[in-house]
Amino acid sequence: MPQHIRVHYKEEILRYREHLRNKDYHTAWYSLERSHVLGQAYPVEHTYSHWLMLRFGLKKRNLKEVTGQIPRLLAGGLKSFIGLIPVGNTGGANVPPLRPMEIAPDLKAILENKTNKHNVC
Repeated sequence: MPQHIRVHYKEEILRYREHLRNKDYHTAWYSLERSHVLGQAYPVEHTYSHWLMLRFGLKKRNLKEVTGQIPRLLAGGLKSFIGLIPVGNTGGANVPPLRPMEIAPDLKAILENKTNKHNVC
């Protein structure tokens, strides 16, 4: 993962943890989805986002999320490795795993390296 993306990916993971700690589950999940979009092209980061989503599902006792994350966790990193990712997919069990989705403009700018914040390669 290029450094200019890694910085933002890590920021989303930190936001997730902070919101989770504060029991702001809706915003915590939003940060996980954003981390997924940023990390989905990179096997380790993609898999880690799904691991956190699985743990979130377990914490919330959301059977749909848990059962949806297991195959994503097992296949996500491999799909990243071979380049078969649905670009923009937010990674949750609430969306089909192969559906490409629109990318938020700020994330799109990061992925296209068109942002000045932390723009280090």
